Amino acid sequence: MTEYSRMAKGKFTVTGNPVNAQIINLPFKPDYVEFINYTASASGSDNGVPNAHWDALMGQGVAVIDRFQAANQLTTDTVDTNGISTFEGGLSLQYGATQLVSTITKADPAVVTASAAHGLKSGDVVIFQNIYETTTTGMQQIAGIPFTVTVTGSTTFTIPWNTNQSNYTAYTFVAQATRATFKKVLYPYLYFPGTSFISAITTGTTTTIDTTDAHNFAVGQEVAFRIPTIWGTSQLNSLPNTTIPGSPIYGYVIAVTDYNTVVVNIDSTGYTAFNSNQLFASFPGEFFPQIVAVGDVNSGGVQISNGSVLYPPPYSVQIGTTRTNTINGPAIQGAYVNNTSQGFIIGPGVSEGDASAVLLGTAGDVIYWRAYLHDISLPQ
Repeated sequence: MTEYSRMAKGKFTVTGNPVNAQIINLPFKPDYVEFINYTASASGSDNGVPNAHWDALMGQGVAVIDRFQAANQLTTDTVDTNGISTFEGGLSLQYGATQLVSTITKADPAVVTASAAHGLKSGDVVIFQNIYETTTTGMQQIAGIPFTVTVTGSTTFTIPWNTNQSNYTAYTFVAQATRATFKKVLYPYLYFPGTSFISAITTGTTTTIDTTDAHNFAVGQEVAFRIPTIWGTSQLNSLPNTTIPGSPIYGYVIAVTDYNTVVVNIDSTGYTAFNSNQLFASFPGEFFPQIVAVGDVNSGGVQISNGSVLYPPPYSVQIGTTRTNTINGPAIQGAYVNNTSQGFIIGPGVSEGDASAVLLGTAGDVIYWRAYLHDISLPQ
């Protein structure tokens, strides 16, 4: 290997029925990918795909595969769509396709029904638009907020927000000119920990914060608040500080309950109650309550000079309950981690020779992969 070549390897277990595409985050964007389906190789069953190859010169979304055309009899074939492709996160690739909403219920949590199969998985993040029926009814109050979804069916999912309140009306598509839509946020954690929108606050001697998507905070994380007065509990705001004028109010995370709940050491006893029961007519636009990081990063703010000893590459960070790689090393104390995503995707494409031969096999299959970034690609 020369100075600039990159190689990585790993394994994963196929999930879903039908199988889900597998996203592999790497500290580089590969130009060659190969994998072995160990389970399919061992079984030798009809139409199994024991291995596959992809080169960037082939184009995105394709693959050359071996498949069993009969028991233990291999043939070479291709996958022309939903094969292997690369990605890199950025603003130009921020959102997935626009999807239509059929209904959103008054419930806690709210249940969303899409007009067709949504293709989401639990943990994905979505944003809604145009959630109104008339000038006074609908659910526009939640438009523009990033929500982590919990999938409950091929067309349904829930979001962590209480719409079972007096100022909300259930959304049901009838026949208006503009219809409610949602988009998947492809790379919701480009910076770490990021900015989180608040869905609920429990006041007391400590303060519990619920967020609409993964907050990515760690115990010891220093945080601040941005809460418009209309939402209540604005006493948490970092400025103005009525106790020590000119000094911002910061708190520290003392417990992480789950991916969207943290406990902060601020005594909020007697503070105004948080109010997510916003009026449709006074839709607050983009002025949503937020909790933001102001201190050390999730890694603890390890100095760059110590990175090669304590955090050898590829560096990794926590996203919700999942640890994933980032292209950068430990950040300088007090800064956000740049977590720009890049890597490759193995999709659920099928063989052109036999549509029953799926690139990723079936749920439970164990796949070993290798990815490369070469120094030079010679012209033809």
